[in-house]
Parts: sequence; structure tokens; C-alpha cells
Amino acid sequence: MRMLIFGLTVTSSWGNGHATLWRGLIRSLARLGWSISFFEHDTPYYAGTRDLHQLDGGNVVLYPSWEDIRHAAEIEIRHADIVIVTSYCPDAVEASRLAQQSCRGLTVFYDLDTPVTLARSVRGDYPPYLGPEGLRDFDLVLSYTGGPALDALKNILGARHVLPLYGHVDPDRHRPAQPRAEFAADLSYLGTYAADRQAGVEKLLVASAARLPDQRFIIGGAQYPPEFPWSKNIFFVRHLPPADHPAFFCSSRLTLNVTREAMAQTGWCPSGRLFEAAACGAAVISDDWPGMDLFFEPGSEILLANSTDDVVAALSLPDDELRPIRSRARERVLSEHTSALRAAELDRMLNDALQAPANVSMKEAV
Repeated sequence: MRMLIFGLTVTSSWGNGHATLWRGLIRSLARLGWSISFFEHDTPYYAGTRDLHQLDGGNVVLYPSWEDIRHAAEIEIRHADIVIVTSYCPDAVEASRLAQQSCRGLTVFYDLDTPVTLARSVRGDYPPYLGPEGLRDFDLVLSYTGGPALDALKNILGARHVLPLYGHVDPDRHRPAQPRAEFAADLSYLGTYAADRQAGVEKLLVASAARLPDQRFIIGGAQYPPEFPWSKNIFFVRHLPPADHPAFFCSSRLTLNVTREAMAQTGWCPSGRLFEAAACGAAVISDDWPGMDLFFEPGSEILLANSTDDVVAALSLPDDELRPIRSRARERVLSEHTSALRAAELDRMLNDALQAPANVSMKEAV
């Protein structure tokens, strides 16, 4: 089975959550027999921060502009069983239309940013990765977000068939690691700076650091502005490549998850960082949102924080209480949220959709 993906980036994890997810998913899909090519617009931003040069399980097609690749892409699309276009792909509209014109198999849109897509669409400010037709022309729409968002994609953007495909983690890449002194902290936080996440970071980390001046806090990430409210006990590590994530998570007593505002309001949208941290055996404390208990059991597998007081209280817990939380979270991830499990889920979805009567008719008509 031949799959083409037109996405944001798989070669650089800098400032985006797409790349690591695709790496684990593609690697696992290849083990199921898929032949995969990932088309990535070679932008200077990601070219300068590239941390992958050989895609395990797939082939990367880097191209300078859509016009340069259009003819080759059309040929590839004609021979593909599945064409997937993703949110934030720079050439999503052009790739979508070409796929719908030329693909003899299944055309799929995978929205890895559903809350943002819906929030902008409701305002009439449609994201640049969607044309005026919305999602109505795709055979299948996959959403990184579940819950009510699935119906909203149908009602607002015309999607005909929508299924959730949640985040995941590759446990061969994210697993317990030896702590490193440069990452040592009582509370760590790994995440790219985002304006709509800043209030949560200030409430749960910055304010906690002010309350606990003798404890050490550390932030790892990219794009933090000079005006960020640093203090003497908050340390910073500029963007960490995925290979360093396990040591980062394993070097602190607790690690913090803060969800972007649109995602938290929509719910049913776990970040990849949640699964990565748990797979590494970290004790995770997170902001709360609707649907959290679908992925982790609060109090048993994850700690929840709605205030600075909640974080301060969690940091006072002895290691004997944190240790079983770490263990149960890792067990949950390995049993339900690995890249291999998501790949098997996606494989079933795609094969079911290919065998559906409407798609069989479509293929015969072509």
C-alpha cells in the first residue's frame, strides 16, 4: 500500500508538535507494510533547525516551491492508495485539490490543530490550509481532537466522515533515561513558547517558583521572548532535540504540562508531550480539560493543577507517593498510547474506508 503525506515538517521538531508524531507513526506504519513518502516544503526556518536527515520507515521529499514539485507530485498521487494532507501544510490547498483530481484511492485530511481550525472558522477567518470548500471533498477527515469537535468539523466545515486519531509516543525513542545534572529540577516544563499558553505557564510555574525560592525550576523550549518573567530559580534550556527529551523528563521530580487555550477549551486533545513524559517514567502534573480522564486517571496516573496552590502541594509530595504515579502512567501509555497502536488503528481506518461502497464506486468510476 502506497501513502503520500503533504505535511508541515517531519525533518525539524523546532517549534512544532507535528514532526515527532509523524516520525513515530511512519516508522510503525512501515512495519505494517506501508510505503510512505512525506512531502515537505523546504522552508529556511525548518532547514536551519533540522534534526532528522533520514526518515525511519519512509522517504522525505523536500521541495523549494509548489510549482517545482507539482508535476512530480501528480505522478506520485496517481499511483498512491492514500493521500493525506495536514493542517499547517504550506501548500495544503494546492495539494488537496491535486489529490482530489488525481488520486484513485482515498483522500484524507488530518487536522493536528482542530481547536485552532474550528476557532478561526467560526470567526470567518479560515486558516490558510483550507480552501473555501472546507473539508467536504475529502473521503475521510482525521482529527487530533475528539469529543464535540468531531461533530463541529462536520457542521462547520462540511466533513463527511470524521474519526479521531489522537497523539501517541514511540517508546523506543521515549523511555526512562539517566538524569543529567544540567536538567536537574524540582519542576520541569518542556514546550515551545505560545502566547495563549503563557497565562498557564505563569500561574503554574512562574508563580510557584516565586512561592518556593529554594526549589529549582527549568523550562526547555524555543521562541521565548526576552520579556518572559524569569527569576533566579527558573533556568532555561534552549530548544531540545527529541533525543534529549527522556533525560530532561527524568531529571526532575515533577514535569508540568500546560495546554494551549483553544485546545483546553475544546478538550479531548492530549498533547504529545503528555505521552512522551509518561513513557519516560516522569510524574506529570497538568492543567485540566474536558476528556482528560479518557487518557489518564487523575490522582492515580496524573496530577491535575488549576492553581499555584495545586502545584506547590504536589511539589511537597514525598517520592514514595510520586513513584507509583510514574509507574502507572507509563503502564497506561504503553498499553494504550504508543505509535504502534495508533498506526494499527490508522491502518484499520484506512482499509475500512477504502472498502466502503462509496469509495469502491469512486475508484471503479475513475
